[in-house]
Amino acid sequence: MNFWGITGTNGKTTCTWIFAEFVNACPGRKCGYLTTVEVFDGKDRYSTGYTTPPLKQLKEIFARMEANGLTDCVMEVSSHAIHQRRTGDTVFAGGAFTNLSEDHLDYHRTMEEYFRVKASFAKQIADEAPSPRADSGRRDFPPYVVCLDGGYGREMLEAVGGYPLNVLPVSNKTPRYDLTDLPLVGDYNKSNVLVAAALAEAAGVPRDVIQATIPKLAPRWGRLERVENPAVKAEVYVDFAHTPDGLEKVLTAMRNELDARRTGESEHPETQTPQTASPALWVVFGAGGDRDPMKRPLMGEACAKLADRLVVTSDNPRSEDPMKIIEAIVAGIKPSSVADPSLLIVEPDRAKAIRYALANAAAGDIVIIAGKGHETTQEIAGVKHPFDDREQVRAFGG
Repeated sequence: MNFWGITGTNGKTTCTWIFAEFVNACPGRKCGYLTTVEVFDGKDRYSTGYTTPPLKQLKEIFARMEANGLTDCVMEVSSHAIHQRRTGDTVFAGGAFTNLSEDHLDYHRTMEEYFRVKASFAKQIADEAPSPRADSGRRDFPPYVVCLDGGYGREMLEAVGGYPLNVLPVSNKTPRYDLTDLPLVGDYNKSNVLVAAALAEAAGVPRDVIQATIPKLAPRWGRLERVENPAVKAEVYVDFAHTPDGLEKVLTAMRNELDARRTGESEHPETQTPQTASPALWVVFGAGGDRDPMKRPLMGEACAKLADRLVVTSDNPRSEDPMKIIEAIVAGIKPSSVADPSLLIVEPDRAKAIRYALANAAAGDIVIIAGKGHETTQEIAGVKHPFDDREQVRAFGG
């Protein structure tokens, strides 16, 4: 069984399942995956509660995959897993780097160390690879895809360039595939698709198979996933974005979509609804407790820069006071960013915050509920309560 690993701050889950889609579209190949959301072992789908599970659990999953006849396994590899060597002696046939932005500094302390750990995954792949054939050139080295569109892409390209890897830079500015019919919204999703496509092609999936699969990549798992409810006038999307960079990418994508609709240039006209004169972009968001506190004001700043209406609420406060987290977020919002105080709402109860946005958003508006995505619980004071942003939207008005 071939093992493929994808690392980075944002986009790992999306790239992982898309790579699996490409491989599974190839006759004679069968690919399982391990993501933050779920594992597919060739037979069953389940959650481990980890982005990258501990080694003992990994080995058990790998054994089930092999017993189920899989030819390939693609997995997210988190920075914690790299640093803690959770993948053990797993030999990766290749890998990919999506991007790097502010996150997990409660663990890594500095961006320099965070970057070093991410770069060490490429070295791990290179060090554990079989010796190449004589005079084969770089094509016989393990493929390693580096996305140039996100943070630290150029730096990563330089860092891994000296390793015995077949380094493959990609960018949505020079796409090698036609993305015209891609159902996923935003430049960042184009980058995700191109990363997965480059790795899949290097893994032996024919280009025509990849191209034919691209129009079938529907949003899933709370990654800019549209949630329908006839009682809600606005369009509503749930997304996992929980970092300043993630929020900026999602909100930029939807801001561009609103602007395109005003000029009649939208790539997704089927999503259009009757619009007000000036449709607004809403964002409902918070920040997790017991995690990197330095990113909280940056999240507030990113949202204030791009959204018209901000509803700041709780995410998973864990052991922290939700209001303290919210205060740190609001501290990053400059008064000049929100001219009308009524455009900034603070509601620590996440269910009430979501209901407020759904009740007040007008036809033509877009509401982004960010931070939790696929999650089905909310952790407060050490207790996990049932909570799913998607279900909150579906239950509104009922």
